[in-house]
Amino acid sequence: MAATATTERLFRSFDRLYIVNLADRADRRREMAGELARLGTGFDDPRVQLFEAIRPADAGPFRSTGARGAFLSQLGVLREARERGHRRILLLEDDCDFIRTIGRRLPPLLDRLDAEGFELFYGGHLLPGTRGPIGPAAGGLIRADPALTIRLAHCLGFGPTAIDRLPAYLDAMLARPPGSAEGGPMDIDGAYNWFRRARPDLATWLAVPPIAHQRPSRTDISAPGRLDRLPSPLVRLARGTRRRLNAWIRG
Repeated sequence: MAATATTERLFRSFDRLYIVNLADRADRRREMAGELARLGTGFDDPRVQLFEAIRPADAGPFRSTGARGAFLSQLGVLREARERGHRRILLLEDDCDFIRTIGRRLPPLLDRLDAEGFELFYGGHLLPGTRGPIGPAAGGLIRADPALTIRLAHCLGFGPTAIDRLPAYLDAMLARPPGSAEGGPMDIDGAYNWFRRARPDLATWLAVPPIAHQRPSRTDISAPGRLDRLPSPLVRLARGTRRRLNAWIRG
């Protein structure tokens, strides 16, 4: 696939683009191939790394087997990035959908992100308990207060200090009991919040409005919802309709 201007701009900001995907979720790999194509890249690009997600045998100290797997998988990506000497990476879970206008919004957003410097960048997010704007978005970005609770981890950028320090920080969480006052095993998005509060000097930026959202699909983290108990053709139709509607609403 020929590289586009959007592709080249993306890889001026990030050394590698990681896609976390379970081996048996070929459906999500196909969908991610479509999202990558919208950026002008694909799995054949050596700068795109398909990372096989971890499926543990049980939940252990986590709320679910999927939550444990998500934590271990993102930790695995960060370990690999550190070992390979990558300075900045973009990590996507395989249920990540970009907004329709990603080709227009991404370049100026990355220009600002590079100019400001960052250690964590949330391309997609939810801010529980926050009503209305959290501040003016200059260049499509807002700097997040370290105390701000940020949910979701499907589109995350990491800078050099985060890549260097997060593996040991997350390993220490795994060694503690659940509910530890120092931070024990928890969902990976919560772990990143703990890290940010422990390192308030590290810059975290949010894309506002988000440039990426979670695609409607069968979850591997939580228990199946009511939709998953419907016949497969109806599920595909319902999720496809919701995905198209979301894309239209979000731009």
